[in-house]
Amino acid sequence: MPHPLLDPLLRGSAPVRRRAMAKAITLLESTRADHRAQGDELLTALLPHTGRALRLGISGVPGVGKSTFIEALGLHLIRAHGLKVAVLAIDPSSTVSGGSILGDKTRMEQLSVHEHAYIRPSPSGGTLGGVAEKTREAMLVCEAAGYDVVIVETVGVGQSETAVHGMTDMFCVLQLPNAGDDLQAIKKGVMELADLVVINKADIDPHAAMRAQAQITSSLRLLMLHGNPDHDWKAGIVWRPKVITISALQSQGVDEFWAAVSEFRAQQTANGRLALRRERQALAWMWERIDAGLKTAFRQHPQVQALLPQLQHDVAAGRIAAGTAARNLLAAQAGQAPAAIN
Repeated sequence: MPHPLLDPLLRGSAPVRRRAMAKAITLLESTRADHRAQGDELLTALLPHTGRALRLGISGVPGVGKSTFIEALGLHLIRAHGLKVAVLAIDPSSTVSGGSILGDKTRMEQLSVHEHAYIRPSPSGGTLGGVAEKTREAMLVCEAAGYDVVIVETVGVGQSETAVHGMTDMFCVLQLPNAGDDLQAIKKGVMELADLVVINKADIDPHAAMRAQAQITSSLRLLMLHGNPDHDWKAGIVWRPKVITISALQSQGVDEFWAAVSEFRAQQTANGRLALRRERQALAWMWERIDAGLKTAFRQHPQVQALLPQLQHDVAAGRIAAGTAARNLLAAQAGQAPAAIN
């Protein structure tokens, strides 16, 4: 019997599809075992209907204007190109309370109410890399529902925010004018993975934006020689990361941004790199799910649950090394004798 959300997602009217998308993503984000099984069934049924959308990752430090930029871009794509746009906005979860504000949707007042747009805020839930645990699955739901462009907005935590690069076709980094010197621009992390760098808020200080554009362009030339293999000119890859200046608030430069994205997509499709990138991402996703499943199975193992409270207490009290406790727990899961403790 087909999953009850399958037909509404694929063939429902616009309001019906939106409700089905919300229910599907909520199902996928659930931690209940029965919900996970239902979610896997739904994803398997949706897979033949996915893969046609452009997957675009947007990263940048807090305050760079990601939400403003995404709204300007989304409205441009809908009005000028007739595309349907889905936005997956990842919000940081509190390390104290565990909650999230999920306020990105309120920043996109015009886009959020447009009939050809769908915005889904999700908590990061402690997942590292600037995305949520189920962002990949949510992207597939959006694609199956007929959206042409799926944008993933990361939480905006800094240079280690690279996970979104491993799930999108193009990775864009937003920067501010006067955000750092030449050395800052060549630091490893998001900059060496960026396919396109955008200097936002250029209207505030055009001269500073031009200086930043020149600095980052120069730095990217160096990173191309020793960085991302997708940008390796020696391997014959035609794409070289670009740096553009825009003002999202004034909607200036958005058309130039989309022209660069379209050029990237066309080139990477023609030389086969886009298909290869998606293949690598699918395999990485499989191993990521294996790692998560092994961790869950470990915590739920009866022998581990029996030993864990005492070992945690001993580690906290300094009576046993953390590494020894970990080995004993792993041995318990494997049905082996624990290591000797002096």
